[in-house]
Amino acid sequence: VQLVESGGGLVQAGGSLRLSCAASGSTFSINAMGWYRQAPGKQREVVAGITSGGGSTNYADSVKGRFTISRDNAKNTMYLQMNSLKPEDTAVYYCMALTGWGTRYWGQGTQVAVSS
Repeated sequence: VQLVESGGGLVQAGGSLRLSCAASGSTFSINAMGWYRQAPGKQREVVAGITSGGGSTNYADSVKGRFTISRDNAKNTMYLQMNSLKPEDTAVYYCMALTGWGTRYWGQGTQVAVSS
């Protein structure tokens, strides 16, 4: 499984960005997917997760009500709509895919910077 993120960039506080994660390879093996982020000097943390069919989602408390995770299995793509962005959302955002065998795959990351 290969994962490629896109959509990051620089935005002012209060603005929006939409991240995409395109999966290729053995996509049939993917079950849950998620978005993680890592800010400078901090550990990687989970942002949001979504089940295989997209029927169930979960979010970190810090992004609830502002971020929305979704996936289009026909396009093998997962999204993260980020609204009302804050400077503390600045981080490298990573896409993660979990297979039925318990293997995790990661994308290369996309930088999100929010200016105050």
